[in-house]
Amino acid sequence: MVQRFYFDTSVFGGIFDEEFETESQLLFDMVHNGMVRCVYSELSEKELQNAPERVKAFFQELNSTQLERIQITEECYQLAKMYIDEKVVGLTSFDDCLHIAAATLNKVDILVSWNFKHIVNIFRIRGYNSVNLRLGHGTLEIRSPREIVSNDNED
Repeated sequence: MVQRFYFDTSVFGGIFDEEFETESQLLFDMVHNGMVRCVYSELSEKELQNAPERVKAFFQELNSTQLERIQITEECYQLAKMYIDEKVVGLTSFDDCLHIAAATLNKVDILVSWNFKHIVNIFRIRGYNSVNLRLGHGTLEIRSPREIVSNDNED
């Protein structure tokens, strides 16, 4: 079974970041090999409009059969607002909350991000999942590409 991973925008840019390029490339190799479906949202597309040209080109060259585009719905906005209201993060992190909400509501297997301040942070993860559980949603696995590819290479 192919797992569905929601990639926030930082993962696409990670391909061209010296600190993150190795693990990012290994994660995209998993996508190319059919082990993982890359789920992204219209918010990701919007954020990528401001990215460097090489990041935009990398995204546009991904094989469409390995991608799944999801919508940011009114329910996503409401859930993201709950994360803010519950002070999981501040209002300036609303777009991060939209990524979390979209991934939660679309029941992806894992949300993948290089954003350690507002997303891949144990205190934030517990906050997001506390809100999710109180509202009757499942918990969301949130990991960095490094955590995923290091586990994938173990026998």
